[in-house]
Amino acid sequence: MSEFLIIAGYSGAGRSEAAKSLDDLGWFVIDNLPSQLIPKVAELATAPGSLTSQVALVVGSESPNETLEQIEELKVNADVSVKVLFLTADKETLIRRYEETRRRHPYEELGSLSDSISAEINLLKDLRGSSNVEIDTSHLNVHELNRRLIEAFTIDSSPTSLQTRIVSFGFKYGVPVDVDLVFDCRFLPNPHWEDELREKTGEDQQVKDFLLEKEIAKKFISQLESMLDLLMPAYQQEGKSYLSLAIGCTGGKHRSVVMANETERILADLGFISKVSHRDIRK
Repeated sequence: MSEFLIIAGYSGAGRSEAAKSLDDLGWFVIDNLPSQLIPKVAELATAPGSLTSQVALVVGSESPNETLEQIEELKVNADVSVKVLFLTADKETLIRRYEETRRRHPYEELGSLSDSISAEINLLKDLRGSSNVEIDTSHLNVHELNRRLIEAFTIDSSPTSLQTRIVSFGFKYGVPVDVDLVFDCRFLPNPHWEDELREKTGEDQQVKDFLLEKEIAKKFISQLESMLDLLMPAYQQEGKSYLSLAIGCTGGKHRSVVMANETERILADLGFISKVSHRDIRK
């Protein structure tokens, strides 16, 4: 079966950079493909004797409805597995990137740069809603985006395995927008109010011991394990190949870090590979 990855997203959010990364990962990449050519590429990739089994197609934002129609038609093909990657960024970041590069925005005829970006965001909302994986590039450099793509789309011998990303964060710095599940750990006792723990992080054993000895933390971990035991096989059965979880506390330094690490352990016990990162641990 051929794997097709449709790379869509806002202009300036990093589609071309994603294409370069996927090319390095071994995907056959076609950048700037008109959506009406998607069926022809699928026909060639699935033809007898074709050596191309992983195809990534970068589509523009000019014909989102047609792109959606072509994706839905592609999904009907029994010989093709289809996923959609959607790249986003906040409006301020998109404006800054366009001002730095002085590129032409595809919707510039609709008014100012701000108006053009707003129009594109509105026009792409259905395509964004159809995505399997969403990555917000607002605060990612090229190397960080590459690492995220490696996590999600490395070609291996087990394409049906459910890869999982776990990120701890602080609510005071904003909730990650490109995640599937969000857990709030602010109900747990806060090590910040313990003088000997304030300057430590959830990576330190003292903080971990402080939290994990609490009865409420034990109950939460037990309930979380039961829930993941239910959800992970169900997601996998539905064909989901990439799942992202975010675990937050106030500052992203203590409670969320401990619980993100515990979630990684739980998933390993359940037989699922996961990668954990701590977004705000040093802030």
